[in-house]
Amino acid sequence: MPKRDLYKIEGEKLVRSRRHCPKCGEGTFMAEHKDRTTCGNCQYTEFKNKDPKPEAAKKEEKPAEKKE
Repeated sequence: MPKRDLYKIEGEKLVRSRRHCPKCGEGTFMAEHKDRTTCGNCQYTEFKNKDPKPEAAKKEEKPAEKKE
């Protein structure tokens, strides 16, 4: 991938289009995969969260009713 794809020009500013590695510093970009982002230098990986199910869809257990 060419380096020009890692940056965007907004007005008169140069903006990085990808995240940098928190361990290696701002000079190392992280690769974006379907389910994770990974640093190619130190192998640091962050997994992307899946969409949580809505609370209404979850089955809630009702307490047992007391028989008299």
